[in-house]
Amino acid sequence: MKFQVRNLFLVFALLFAAKVALAQQKLKITTEDIWQKNTFAVKSVYGVNWMKDGRYYSSEVADNANKAVDIVRFDVTTGQPVNTLIEGESLRPEGSQAPLEFDSYEFSADEKKVLFSTETEPIYRRSSKAEYYVYDLETKKLAKLSNGGKQSYASYSPDGKQVAFARDNNLFVVDLATMQEKQLTTDGKFNYIINGSTDWVYEEEFEFAKAFFWSPNSDRIAFYTFDESQVLEYNMQIWGGLYPKDYRFKYPKAGEANSVVTISVYDLKQGKAVKMDIGPEKNQYIPRINWTTDNNLLSIRRMNRLQNTLEILHANAATGASKVILTEKDKAYIEITDDLTYLKNGKQFVISSEKDGFRHLYLYDMKGKEQRQITKGNWEIANIFGIDEKNEVVYFTSTEVSPMTRQLYRISLKGKNKTRLTKEDGTHNINMSPDFQYYLDYFSTANTPLTVSLHSGKDGKLIKKLEDNAGLKDKLAQYETSKLEFFNFKTTENVSLNGWMIKPTNFDPNKKYPVLMFVYGGPGNQQVNDAWNAKDFLWYQMLAQRGYMIVCVDNRGTGGRGAAFKKSTYADLGKLEAQDQIETAKYLGSLPYVDKGRIGIWGWSFGGYMTLLALTKGADYFKAGISVAPVTNWRFYDTIYTERFLKTPQENPTGYDDNSPVKYADLLKAKLLLVHGTGDDNVHVQNAFAMTDALVKANKQFETFYYPNRNHGIYGGNTRLHLYNMMTSFIERNL
Repeated sequence: MKFQVRNLFLVFALLFAAKVALAQQKLKITTEDIWQKNTFAVKSVYGVNWMKDGRYYSSEVADNANKAVDIVRFDVTTGQPVNTLIEGESLRPEGSQAPLEFDSYEFSADEKKVLFSTETEPIYRRSSKAEYYVYDLETKKLAKLSNGGKQSYASYSPDGKQVAFARDNNLFVVDLATMQEKQLTTDGKFNYIINGSTDWVYEEEFEFAKAFFWSPNSDRIAFYTFDESQVLEYNMQIWGGLYPKDYRFKYPKAGEANSVVTISVYDLKQGKAVKMDIGPEKNQYIPRINWTTDNNLLSIRRMNRLQNTLEILHANAATGASKVILTEKDKAYIEITDDLTYLKNGKQFVISSEKDGFRHLYLYDMKGKEQRQITKGNWEIANIFGIDEKNEVVYFTSTEVSPMTRQLYRISLKGKNKTRLTKEDGTHNINMSPDFQYYLDYFSTANTPLTVSLHSGKDGKLIKKLEDNAGLKDKLAQYETSKLEFFNFKTTENVSLNGWMIKPTNFDPNKKYPVLMFVYGGPGNQQVNDAWNAKDFLWYQMLAQRGYMIVCVDNRGTGGRGAAFKKSTYADLGKLEAQDQIETAKYLGSLPYVDKGRIGIWGWSFGGYMTLLALTKGADYFKAGISVAPVTNWRFYDTIYTERFLKTPQENPTGYDDNSPVKYADLLKAKLLLVHGTGDDNVHVQNAFAMTDALVKANKQFETFYYPNRNHGIYGGNTRLHLYNMMTSFIERNL
């Protein structure tokens, strides 16, 4: 009997120990967690609009009981809600039983009206069209902006009395007092003439889609017109019906004809438009226009086709007469930013430039004479968040601490008293209040999810944490993860490269592990950042759980380290970048815990291109690779991006051909998975077909997969889940 009792106690003890061990066992991440269940969703503070008095900001707050979203006003000094400005449940369009499901909102200048966008349809990367509604906070009435079809880029005039928008390649204005609509242009036609919106290549490469701008006094609108009649069409077939449909759009490939661009100013009082004088050359770019603080003076930035000369023109809005006031030249290329700011004093402007080797801020007078360089040093300006003219201070983020981080600073326009406002190492994205008294800091590190906090603009003092993702951090603690670690090494050419690695969970330095390298590597891009990368970071953690090491290195040509490092790849795109990735594989192979016979690489877009170059030019160092949506021949890609870094194919044919992976298909030894979306308007599936054809001619076996009608992002429904399951399976079978 005593023996049986002792055994019973032993059984209970063993069961208890097993239960404790089970409770302590970490969970495993799955692709379903990442791409289907959204298990690791990051919370943030969305829809923040600063109010005009600077004391308050508004934000979207879910009203779950009524299945609506309210607009709530918050007190900046406390971070606490003050009152509900708009009950989302009350936003009911005429004839509708359900409240408005809006995508964004904007207050008029006097904050008496709100413009809501709904039913937004994306067109390309930045372009879209939507139904807009105007809500009057005093009368509580909701009115549809236009009944003529969906609108694009609806925007208040500075006085808040009118809204302009683009539709069907033309420009319109609505008077909010009468809701009368006026059409300003009439010659717009698909694939021929565009007014008030950009063509495909400007949208993609100069990074803007809205191409009209209100004058300070709300009585004029400056706008772009694109004549794309001579641009050749790309035909993209849409699959799904009995017969595929053709979607033809104008896409200027390298060396081919671009749209001819003109700039006009429409005078609403006189009811007519005047063309601005941008010179006789038609084969040029107008990457930006800005109103100065003078209602009669328009600033126009003009670039030559090779993008190595930038001019700022000042144009008379009434007559169109213009004058070049500033010219900058570069041996390689000049990148366009939104850093140009005209000061309210009407006498000066601030702009950034890389002319001293790093992107810095400069102060000029209105005649284009440099008055001073505001920031200096072997580091770069990342973003400008505004100029407080009252206190003569500019706010910006930079790489001064490290190329891998972004910190917020303020400095006087005299270039003195530079002060770092953010303290934590990592990446800070800033939303500054219009009066510069406060800012929202969206902060993260590579190993820490997003934190959103409210701070004083004067000294950076914390006022309130608005979101810390504590729930996500607790959830992540339940899973088996491995810390992302930064490292640096020197290549055989004595080039110092920055990278990060994620080692397998339960890492043992006495064992050897397979490595999957991730690469993007394109000009000015950075992947080695101390910032949270939600989706892929968690996929890498899943692979680390399965015994893989993940490594990423920023090669020559990438950003954050000055113009010389970035522009070293000029006119020979792909050569040095591929060398650096091959050097990375060699370096990793020398580490005692890496199995040099099991090194793989993968990338998307430019990274897909890099993957193919690594697998061919560096065939002896890679066992497997995945190339998603790659460029395979730069002759297939667009004018602005490609010619910026390679010149035209007519001027530099070897720069295009010597580093096309198609040329090296016969060198492939590794296992390859090639993936593309047939609806990719950006990197056309033609690229994958060309690589496929070259590999077949070389009698190389490989795997390929095409996603019907998916664009460059290859998403929608279960698409990403399917893709990452396929890539995971490929890695486990071949690496």
